[in-house]
Amino acid sequence: MANAAATTPAKPSPATPSTARAINDRAALHLFAARGPLTALTLAEATGLAKPTIAELLARLQERGLVEPAGEVRSDKRGPNAKLYALAADRARVAGIDARADTVHLSVADLAGRTIAEHTVAIPPDLPADQVPDLLAAELLTLANHPGHPADPADSAHPDRPPAPLLAVTIGMPGLVNPTTGHLGPTPIGPLWHRRLAAAIIERTGLDQTAVHLENEVNLAAIAEHRLLTDQGIDTFALLWLDAGVGAAIVLDGRLRRGASGGAGEIGFLAAPGAHPQIDPVTGAGGICDLLDAHALTTLTKDLPPAEHPAAIAGQVVYGVAAFALTLDPGVVVLGGANGSAGGAELADLVEHRLPEICPVLTRILPTIVPGNPVLAGAVATALDRARALLWP
Repeated sequence: MANAAATTPAKPSPATPSTARAINDRAALHLFAARGPLTALTLAEATGLAKPTIAELLARLQERGLVEPAGEVRSDKRGPNAKLYALAADRARVAGIDARADTVHLSVADLAGRTIAEHTVAIPPDLPADQVPDLLAAELLTLANHPGHPADPADSAHPDRPPAPLLAVTIGMPGLVNPTTGHLGPTPIGPLWHRRLAAAIIERTGLDQTAVHLENEVNLAAIAEHRLLTDQGIDTFALLWLDAGVGAAIVLDGRLRRGASGGAGEIGFLAAPGAHPQIDPVTGAGGICDLLDAHALTTLTKDLPPAEHPAAIAGQVVYGVAAFALTLDPGVVVLGGANGSAGGAELADLVEHRLPEICPVLTRILPTIVPGNPVLAGAVATALDRARALLWP
């Protein structure tokens, strides 16, 4: 006779009070992070929790140093003003780095995601490569120790308080980053000092190895893009990066897809009409990169009137878009990078109009919607995710 216990599915155990409290606390913290300061009433309406439960939750989060009072909301009605509460932003700091070949952008933010300090470092051409990581690690440490927000009452009230600890750093750079090991792949794409940067930061800051993450720079740009596209109901798309080089990233069902070795979306290496048939595995030269990088697009348009530039560029870009549309059918392709951003909605519309000529798959083409530096934005965002996961219930 079969064992009944082996065939009967186990009943799910009910959530314990401590589990329920942790879920509620985390939901509240996410609301504070997304919306900024909130009153107890607003928090109750957003979560659906009863007012007594919200009062206990706020007391608990304040006791743990995760939430703090943030002023009051003036009311025309009789009675006391409603108190505002906000994330204890000075509990920790995070950093994002956009490491290019000769320029590195650094940003430090607090736990609420507010930028504390940013700096761009031009790598001196005569500086030995083995000294570059130490220079950048020192620059990051200086930024991480920035005194804070001069206009922030919380900072001005405690001028002698030491800066919050740096908890997480994300470094974006070109190349294949293995999703299992977190290390750059064996094929060098950027300068050799890229490989030593994480180790130099760990050594200079004293952070644990798990606190410093490497990520492909276009993947980080896609993460920043996704956080804004979700507001438009877009959870699946491909990002075509048109810059000094050509890159790509894939987000399917809300998840960044890196592939087995970190090479998902690297369409710059694909052969293409008009490109050199021999592809350089390091630079990608010879493939679609030959048609779409900054040098190729500049060469394409140099003898054309300015009014004809967008159409000519669209005629090249459409091949990169078709590679995505025919293999993944993402429904949406975003044009990013310096040239994608410069082309804006006009370039996106022209590419979408040309696509049916070479591709039967219906695809929307959108311009990037991330302001500023999307690689840096994605780096800070992912570092924030890790820091919050360490501190939050």
